[in-house]
Amino acid sequence: MQAFRIHKGLVAPMDRENVDTDAIIPKQYLKSIKRTGFGPNLFDEWRYLDAGEPGQDPATRKPNPDFVLNQPRYQGASVLIARKNFGCGSSREHAPWALDQYGFRAVIAPSFADIFFNNCFKNGLLPIALSELQVDNLFNEVAAFPGYELTIDLERQVVVKPDGTELAFDVQPFRKYCLLNGFDDIGLTLRHADKIKAFEAERLAQKPWLNNRIV
Repeated sequence: MQAFRIHKGLVAPMDRENVDTDAIIPKQYLKSIKRTGFGPNLFDEWRYLDAGEPGQDPATRKPNPDFVLNQPRYQGASVLIARKNFGCGSSREHAPWALDQYGFRAVIAPSFADIFFNNCFKNGLLPIALSELQVDNLFNEVAAFPGYELTIDLERQVVVKPDGTELAFDVQPFRKYCLLNGFDDIGLTLRHADKIKAFEAERLAQKPWLNNRIV
């Protein structure tokens, strides 16, 4: 998992409340057993005018010119701001995968659905909860200033605006530790790889029959 320390990026606004996970990545794309390739289908039903199917070449699709992520000024955005209850609906882990694989490193909103919020941390995406007033101000500034960027400092737990104003946010210490070091659940376990190997070697030395295999 990619570590998150300090990130500066272009901001894109998703001015909708209650954006659910089926809107983030529609159900037909959940058939894949892979964990990659979901970026082109992020917000698929809003992003394209035609119906999409798994395996379809995005170059053959009809983009919706009115959708925010298709607008030239937001190309390359890596910070998404949204309204309250972002990520509600079903618990699909594909939602943070799609956001991450599109290029987003953080999502800022007044509130998030619990399961989506947890899944973000497990997949290297930083969800930041700010007050509705703070988020509303960010929407206004993004609209007013093309090329609007934010700097997110996870170590200091602040979002830094272009004028230097800092917006503090909370993050649970263990989640912060994992993101700073790029540890997902597997990475956390592999910190103890030497101890695991030593345990397995000792166990086989004491119980060699465990290494027998049926041919």
